[in-house]
Amino acid sequence: MSATVMSVAPALSPRLAAVVDALPIIPHSRVLEIGCGTGAAARAVAARLTDGRILAIDRSARAVEQTRASSASEIASGRMSVRQAAAEEFVPEPGEGPFDVVFAVRVGALDGRHPDAGALALERIRAALASGGRVFVDGGQPLRELDLG
Repeated sequence: MSATVMSVAPALSPRLAAVVDALPIIPHSRVLEIGCGTGAAARAVAARLTDGRILAIDRSARAVEQTRASSASEIASGRMSVRQAAAEEFVPEPGEGPFDVVFAVRVGALDGRHPDAGALALERIRAALASGGRVFVDGGQPLRELDLG
């Protein structure tokens, strides 16, 4: 990561760095982050992509606004896009999917805090996955993979 990018986007926390490092991302991956917050992990993923893309979603309009503001260069490069959507209501727009890797950190619908929303979210994720796509959530070392088969 260049010094210019570092001054615009602060370094990841050790926890988020471990999450991003654990993801099976290759330069042309299509990635979906659910619950992007301020976009720190999404920017780190975008930095690993060449002709791939990451779509960062969050249910919070404020989080989406913050992510867009702090991710202008990644968005301008075409490697990242951001939009407001809840996991349980997510439907890919044309050109957004299918996704090779989906990940979520501290998302209530996917960590057991909101099981009804979680069931809906998993249906939406399953429909957006590429053949062989993989889904990761926090709760492992540092992630655990969900089997949506």
